[in-house]
Amino acid sequence: MAAPEKAPHPLVAWVTGRATWVQSLKPVRVALHYSRLRGPILASGLAFQGLFAVFAGLWVAFSIAGLVISDNVAAQNAIVTALNNAIPGLIDTGDGSGAIKVRTLLSAGAFGWTGAIALIGLLYSALGWLGSARDAVRTMFELPSPAANFAVLKVRDLALGVGLGIVVMVSAVLSVAGTSATGFLLGLAGITTQTVIATVLSRIVTLGVMFVLDTVVIAAFYRLLAAIRIPRRRLWAGALLGAIGLGLLKTLGSALLGAATNNPLIASFAVLAGLLLFFNLVCQVILIAASWIATGVEDAGIVVDPRVAAQRLANARELLAAHDPEPEPRPRRRR
Repeated sequence: MAAPEKAPHPLVAWVTGRATWVQSLKPVRVALHYSRLRGPILASGLAFQGLFAVFAGLWVAFSIAGLVISDNVAAQNAIVTALNNAIPGLIDTGDGSGAIKVRTLLSAGAFGWTGAIALIGLLYSALGWLGSARDAVRTMFELPSPAANFAVLKVRDLALGVGLGIVVMVSAVLSVAGTSATGFLLGLAGITTQTVIATVLSRIVTLGVMFVLDTVVIAAFYRLLAAIRIPRRRLWAGALLGAIGLGLLKTLGSALLGAATNNPLIASFAVLAGLLLFFNLVCQVILIAASWIATGVEDAGIVVDPRVAAQRLANARELLAAHDPEPEPRPRRRR
């Protein structure tokens, strides 16, 4: 007769129960899902690609803008401010902490042969980054690359890239308008723009505008770029979560750049290292927010791509049939 199993120690049972409870929490399951699907590696690759795309895009943008805003100092300052808010440490406004000097960008002038070369580099790097970002987001949902024509995908990516550029310009306009409106209202209340209250309120308005635009951009990434049919409520919840993460990164961007600058081993290229770290964290936030949505969709039993699910079911049935053939019929007995 087998001996009865010994009951586990109360402390062991308590620790096991707590560990099971922690693993059942959604943030923990999101982190495990993100790690299992190689999220950190995908984000690192996207950050490396994005760094080159941003530099090429800046040269092309300012080469074209030189035809329009060459004499408009306010518009130039607005664009530079918007870029600094979006990517801290990218542009050096005079304190020596940025990667690109303002006068270098403004001297791009008319769109010439250098702009044409940069445009080719921009198309190659930006389209490559958007394609990699699409595959990375779909990986978080455990989906293959979309079954669409290559040319159609690239045209869609190009349209989305142009849209992102327009968003940056809109962000610049809205930031200037919001700051001007804040200054006007504070002036009516008798508060000058040099006070601490005015500075804080102006910063809040700028971050609020950027938060709204970040939410829209992230939602477009998931719905349009990755072409995933996510339920609207879950889509916007994930986009809001991602926008909060991006807002924190932009607020702490100067601290991240300072951490890289203070490292003596990389002092010669500290700004680029800081930008690469910033881009890496941005890509991590986008993919973690996608992982959050994917985990919630899986918990709810929602199928985001019925064709992929049907194909996987058919493949599973074929595999099962190949490894479990029908038994041969028994021979009949002779009477």
